[in-house]
Amino acid sequence: QLRLVESGGGLVQPGGSLRLSCAASGFTLDGYAIGWFRQAPGKEREGVSSITSHDGSTSYADFVKGRFTISSDNAKNTVYLQMNSLNPEDTAIYYCARGARHGSLWPADFYTWGQGTQVTVSS
Repeated sequence: QLRLVESGGGLVQPGGSLRLSCAASGFTLDGYAIGWFRQAPGKEREGVSSITSHDGSTSYADFVKGRFTISSDNAKNTVYLQMNSLNPEDTAIYYCARGARHGSLWPADFYTWGQGTQVTVSS
C-alpha cells in the first residue's frame, strides 16, 4: 500500500543539526513532488521544502534558506531533509507528503501524508 514514513526527529540543542528521512513505499518517487511540512502547537501547518526527483528541482521556504537542504535517493525511494543551525523556532512536528503540483509549498496541494516526527530544539 502507498505510505510515507518519517524518521530522524529528536531533541537537539540550538545550533545543532538533524537529518530527517522520508521513506516511500507503494510508489516510486519519479514524477511526484515530495514536500516537508511542519506544525508547531497553536500554529498552522507550513511548507518547509519540496523536491521533484525527476529533475532534482527544489523549493525552500524563506525561513530555512541557507540552513536546510532537501535531497532524494531514488534507489532507496527516500527523501531527506538535512537541518543545520537549528533554533527553538524550528520546534515542530515535521511531516513529509506526496503531491502532484511541482514546486508547491502549499499543504492543500499534497494529498498523501506520513505520520510525522517530532523535532525539539532546546537548551
